Amino acid sequence: MKNSYASLIFFMALGIFGIITTEMGMIGVLPQIAQKFHITPAQAGYLVSAFALIVAVSGPFLTLLASGINRKKILLISILMFAVSNIVYAYTSSFQVMLAFRIIPALFHPVFFSIALATAASLVPPEKIGRAVTQVMAGVTVGFAFGVPITSFLAAKISLQASFLFGAVISLIAFVGIMMRFPSIPVTERMSFGRQLGVLRSPQLWLTILIVVMIFTAMSSVYSYFAEYLGEVTHMNGTWISLMLMVFGITMIVGNFLFGYWLNKSRTRTVILFPITYAVIYSLAYYGGVYFWPMAVIVFVWGAVHAGGLIVSQSLLMQETREAPEFGNSLFVSFSNIGITLGTGIGGWLIAQLGVQQLIWGGILFCILAFLLIMVKIFLFKSDKSPGYQPNI
Repeated sequence: MKNSYASLIFFMALGIFGIITTEMGMIGVLPQIAQKFHITPAQAGYLVSAFALIVAVSGPFLTLLASGINRKKILLISILMFAVSNIVYAYTSSFQVMLAFRIIPALFHPVFFSIALATAASLVPPEKIGRAVTQVMAGVTVGFAFGVPITSFLAAKISLQASFLFGAVISLIAFVGIMMRFPSIPVTERMSFGRQLGVLRSPQLWLTILIVVMIFTAMSSVYSYFAEYLGEVTHMNGTWISLMLMVFGITMIVGNFLFGYWLNKSRTRTVILFPITYAVIYSLAYYGGVYFWPMAVIVFVWGAVHAGGLIVSQSLLMQETREAPEFGNSLFVSFSNIGITLGTGIGGWLIAQLGVQQLIWGGILFCILAFLLIMVKIFLFKSDKSPGYQPNI
């Protein structure tokens, strides 16, 4: 049973790795896409923004519609869409077709995430749920660490087609693994749409959603311009920036498990300390960013703390949506993407108005807002005594 459980977790994590590679890997190949289709970089950027927008808008609704379908079938259909889409990217000669096949997998992105996380949680006793979810979420951090850089490397050194076929192969392996190793997982007791939507009546949930949006806005407002910051402020060349991206992603993997462990030890302390720690990292990046080696060390720590934002945010929303975990996970995917969209836009505005280095202050501001909202939640709902609810957070 242990080996069976491990393989289930592995293939769900691999599926998420393939999804992140498809979603974020596109960022590293936009110049080649613009050149291939003879379009501007801004037009190529629609491939990124359209994906994020569809995920943010459609996630909760499509997860509701899929809530009564056999989980194995949903996982298979979802990951197959990513494999097919990558094959289309590799061989199409039409930008419009490529854009259409960015929209299609974006519809299945939150569904796969939600079902995979809920399935992982259902496989273990309550005290091991955090660990199981952390293991599946490792697919995100591994995607940042290896999927995105490998996609960019293949496009630069071999061909754009090879970079997309890499994403297709990963998704196909996950598809075969889920098909061969997973048992049928029918929904024995379908929760009504009304009952799932009922979680939205909770004031705690909406405050938690706002906290999640602030956390992702804080992270993405600076991370989205990571390369620009290292290039213009630290004066790193392209090779060093690529290495720093790899280091950032690898330490994200470490941070993924560290924060999972700390959340299991003390959820409240970990949640409170996260935005404070991130603000400290930003302060160090601001004052140490002009120095090469100190900034390299800061990036090493930054990646680990960045992973904490994913784990902390997902944990917070899971805590508030215990009665409808799949719907709750879809809320995480949707509102984290809203935070990413806001952060990227605000970060770009700050660069235009104040310059790249001042970008850091926007990130610090949103860290402070996230911290204040966390303290408001603790103060307002500290007397909550509902069954299974952990005090304060």
